Amino acid sequence: MLRIAIQSKGRLNEESIGMLREIGILVDESKRKYLSKADNFPIEILYLRDDDIPGVVASGSADLGIVGLNEVEEKGFPVKIEERLGFGGCRISLAIPKAEAYEGPSWFEGKTIATSYPAILGRFLAEKGITARVVSITGSVEVTPAAGIADAIFDIVSSGSTLVANNLREVEKVFFSEAVLISNGSLSDEQESILEEIRFRLESARASRDKKYLLMNIPESSVEEAVRILPSLKSPTVLPLAEKGWCSLHSVVDTALLWEKVRALKKIGAEGILVLDVNKIIP
Repeated sequence: MLRIAIQSKGRLNEESIGMLREIGILVDESKRKYLSKADNFPIEILYLRDDDIPGVVASGSADLGIVGLNEVEEKGFPVKIEERLGFGGCRISLAIPKAEAYEGPSWFEGKTIATSYPAILGRFLAEKGITARVVSITGSVEVTPAAGIADAIFDIVSSGSTLVANNLREVEKVFFSEAVLISNGSLSDEQESILEEIRFRLESARASRDKKYLLMNIPESSVEEAVRILPSLKSPTVLPLAEKGWCSLHSVVDTALLWEKVRALKKIGAEGILVLDVNKIIP
């Protein structure tokens, strides 16, 4: 049995549960408690505040955690990053009042900066050789310049709408974050085996994202050109049809290239092209 700590609410909670569901691990959110078991996999879910997860994993109270890389870096606990998960992307940036002229990081010399991430900010300021006063705020950091508490802020930015609403503008993108799977580095052999299964499923899910499965009828004389157009996992599958001179061709393509490939295939005589979603690709 593995215990995984995840964020108790918010976007990262929803995306973590969605990821587990994508790899076939079912968690009934309607019956959620502080601690709950998955229905069909040997894990239990521990729901916590995001900033508590690195410490709980490091202490061994949870074996794994799904948390933003920003929290891992800020807290500094000795945890191991097992996987970068590719969701929950954001950045932590310095922002100043819109009316202020800005020509570079030296603007912050002698200024007061409010943040919930003093450790990450402190490292940035040290690298730039800047001396500034850092005020730790756990609540709404973005209101501090208007309230006269700080000259600038260092905070998470996703869409930037919160900055705009508070008459602030982003001037330095300092740290880029995403959700990561962390461990305490002290798993038993049985737990390592469960983690390997999770990794295997994650790899399969990642391989299928942004892919489409194509099926089409194509003249035998065009198969060689179609194979050139459609590089697949190894090569496209080509099967003879009952109608003489025609084949059925199957392939997997990147979604971003779909229409480009379809147009090229139509030009060489492809007909009846079916485009299907790819649920999983097992490596």
